[in-house]
Amino acid sequence: MLGAAAVALALTVALAQATAHLATRAAEFWPLLILAGLAGAAVVAGLRVRDRRRRRADRERLAHLRITLPELDTMGDQEFEYALRDLLVRDGWAARKVGQGGDQAADVIGVRPPLGRIMVQAKHTRVGGKVGSSVMYQVKGTAGPAHRADHAVVVTNGAFTRDAMSWGDRHGVRWVDRDRLHRWAHEGKALHELLGLPARRSRLPWRRTA
Repeated sequence: MLGAAAVALALTVALAQATAHLATRAAEFWPLLILAGLAGAAVVAGLRVRDRRRRRADRERLAHLRITLPELDTMGDQEFEYALRDLLVRDGWAARKVGQGGDQAADVIGVRPPLGRIMVQAKHTRVGGKVGSSVMYQVKGTAGPAHRADHAVVVTNGAFTRDAMSWGDRHGVRWVDRDRLHRWAHEGKALHELLGLPARRSRLPWRRTA
C-alpha cells in the first residue's frame, strides 16, 4: 500500500512540474503569439482595404466611361460584349457577360431593382451592316423562358432592317442601332432612360399570366 501511495505521489509531483514548465514556456512565447495574431489580422485588414479601394476605383472609372463609335467598331465580338457589360454597370446594373457557345441568344445579363432583369444580345458588325428579323425572333424565344428576363435588347454598331425594328417594337424586343449606341456609349445616356424602360418589373409579351 505504501509503495502505491509513493508512486501516486511521484506521478502527481511530476505532473505538477510538467504543468509548471509548460506555463513557464508559454509565458516566454505569448508575446510572439500575440504579435503573430496581430500581424495576421493586419494582413487580412489590408487585403480588405485594398479590395474596397479597387472596387471603388472600378466604380469611379465606370461612372465616367465613354466609348466612341470608332472604338467600338475596331473591337472584336468578345470585346464588344465586355464593353456593353461595362456600360450597363456604369448605368447602375449588376451586369455580367455570359455570351459563349450555347448562350441561347444572351451575351450580357443585368439586374437593377426595380427595373428587373435585362438580357442583351450583342451584334457586332461591319459599319453599314444590318441586323435582320431572325435575330429578333431568336431573342424573343429565349429571353423569357431561358433567362427570365423582364427586358430584351439587341445592340449593334450597325443598323437594323425596317422589318426587324417594326417586329421588335410590336413584340417587346428593344433595339439599339448605331445612333442609339452613340447616345448610350459616348454621350452617357443611361440605357434604361434611352429605351424608356418602365420603373417597375414589367410582364413581357411572351409571359403568360398564371
